[in-house]
Amino acid sequence: MPPVFQAYARVLHPAVRYAGDDDVDVRWDEVAAYNGTTAHRLMQWPAITGSWEYVGEEDQPDVWNDSPAEGHLPAHVAAALGALLAGWTTTPQECWFGWCDDAATDRPHLTLPTCDLLVRSGPITLAAANFAPEPQEQSAAVWWPADRAWFVATDPTLMSTYVGGPAGAVDALLGSPLEVHPAAPDDPVGHDTDPLNPPPTRF
Repeated sequence: MPPVFQAYARVLHPAVRYAGDDDVDVRWDEVAAYNGTTAHRLMQWPAITGSWEYVGEEDQPDVWNDSPAEGHLPAHVAAALGALLAGWTTTPQECWFGWCDDAATDRPHLTLPTCDLLVRSGPITLAAANFAPEPQEQSAAVWWPADRAWFVATDPTLMSTYVGGPAGAVDALLGSPLEVHPAAPDDPVGHDTDPLNPPPTRF
């Protein structure tokens, strides 16, 4: 995340509970309350659930059945985020999206310290698009408008997405129905960086 914006936010990917044929979003603070752990802006999924087995494997069926998506911002969350951020750019119809596609070596790429991303332009509604071949699901790893008013990043190993932009945009995010916390460019990230909840033991 470039350290050049007025404010930053962390958007938590929701867990999922099955309700008949429907999938219901489950907030991290609900999961923390169930497990007797502390919900806070730097919380990490293994620490609030108490087990590494809850990262993409086991579930807590009384509360959630699927853990938050790693490295993938769910389409409906991306759509809601894009709709909000559209009001904070002068170029909502001209945005850039980057995602990992090792097979497309002949297309324009954005070189980052850890990987190369294939890039394409389009309207902000592409934030909710699937950039992976079916049946896989993969959101854009990074996206931003042509006027560079804000920037969105989803690391491939994380269960949250980071946003940098104007203070007003971040305030709007914090007041939205999404589960969002204030963030900073130097925040620790990773499943084992929760400073309040003891990290579970790895076996």
